Amino acid sequence: MKFSWTYQSSEKQQVKTFLGTKGISRSLLAKVKFQGGKITVNNQIENVLYHLQKSDVVEITIPDEKGHDTTIPIDIPIDIVYEDANFLVVNKPFGVASIPSKVHPAGTMANRVKGYYVKQGYKNQVIHIVTRLDRDTTGLMLFAKHGYAHALLDKELRKKQLHKKYIALLTGKLKENQHGIIEAPIARPKDSIIKRIVHPDGKMALTEYWVREEFEEATLVDIQLHTGRTHQIRVHFTHIGNPLMGDDLYGGEWNQWVKRQALHCRELDFIDPFTQEKIVLEADYPDDIAEWLEHQRAIENHR
Repeated sequence: MKFSWTYQSSEKQQVKTFLGTKGISRSLLAKVKFQGGKITVNNQIENVLYHLQKSDVVEITIPDEKGHDTTIPIDIPIDIVYEDANFLVVNKPFGVASIPSKVHPAGTMANRVKGYYVKQGYKNQVIHIVTRLDRDTTGLMLFAKHGYAHALLDKELRKKQLHKKYIALLTGKLKENQHGIIEAPIARPKDSIIKRIVHPDGKMALTEYWVREEFEEATLVDIQLHTGRTHQIRVHFTHIGNPLMGDDLYGGEWNQWVKRQALHCRELDFIDPFTQEKIVLEADYPDDIAEWLEHQRAIENHR
């Protein structure tokens, strides 16, 4: 991979300092130096101590990333929503973990994306997950196709320039307003390594929501997270008395349509750090939520 910039300042600056302003970290510079990359200024190979002058053209060649043997490629089709040279966005189905673990060593989205990379013959085969989802949450997941792209999006995440919006089916009707903010700290209870609870000793968490539709048995809401705690959406709505439909871990009941937490990452937007273009993506409701909604709307129309 090659990336180039024209140095615009009239003051001299070392190459390493300039590249740092472009998100090139010291560890990435080390890979360039020791793993087959190179840096050129005006088509001449230079080191990172070289002093740039105005109008110099700096080009960096980043070596390919070989895939880790621990992430086994699996040839299972993925639902691609967006792809370019630097990023991949997929629509994750429910029942699939994001990354391998002792509980889910294979068959995860990371394994499936690795299988796609191998099948496509991509030179970079390391899996860089930018946004992950719980195993039974569906929707948009963002992957960076190389380490440099991942580092740039990590900066966006820290600056809150990357946004995810969810939809969820909540049990019952909200007692609160049509639009509200849940602000409550979240902690892990001593008797569980999985479950989370609202507790004064926890980390502060902020969830904003808007009511989209109301039914006799449930409420459809749009959700924007302002913090990123484990199980945040599930815990916060349980806390106010409206657990997610199908979320048996937190008290939401299954039905013939929904047999997992009814949570879907529907929208994703970020600024492409290479083009500065805003990328806005959307994924339709998954089948189980869509079928439940169709059934309930039919009931409402016959009343």
